[in-house]
Amino acid sequence: MGRWGHLYGERWRKRARYQLQIEPLCRMCVSEGRITSASVADHVIPHKGDINSFWLGELQSLCTFHHNSTKKIIEQRGYDPAIGADGWPLDPRHPCYSRPGGGLKK
Repeated sequence: MGRWGHLYGERWRKRARYQLQIEPLCRMCVSEGRITSASVADHVIPHKGDINSFWLGELQSLCTFHHNSTKKIIEQRGYDPAIGADGWPLDPRHPCYSRPGGGLKK
């Protein structure tokens, strides 16, 4: 669990179970047009040890794959690297949109 492991006791497990009951499908899979059972209750915005964010922050349900890959990449980079059908990044925070002349779709 790492440095925040002490927060993930019985109270957290109850909150996580409730999240998975109200949102049983992986949110990222659904957005990609797939139906996959969720197995992880994930903080939408990382709590980084802030106790209020941990207990009151918005949760989302994810499958293990998306929690351990896609979500981790987004948190590390600060943007989602996904590319749309038009070949442009979907996330407006992607670095290509902050470069001079970047992000100008022609």
